[in-house]
Amino acid sequence: MKTSELREKSVEELATLLDEKQLDAFRLRMAKATGQLGNTHEVKANRRTIAKILTLLNEKQRGDA
Repeated sequence: MKTSELREKSVEELATLLDEKQLDAFRLRMAKATGQLGNTHEVKANRRTIAKILTLLNEKQRGDA
């Protein structure tokens, strides 16, 4: 997900999206551990998306945005 798309969302939407992405991260880790994950690059992409969301949440809460 692009940062510009995330910037348009409200804090509540970002928090909801963060919960979804963290659940996805858990599922991806479990699939990787059991050998069922074919596209291992999804783990890294998901981690980066979570970092983007957390950064934007912090910016919005501080009032930088």
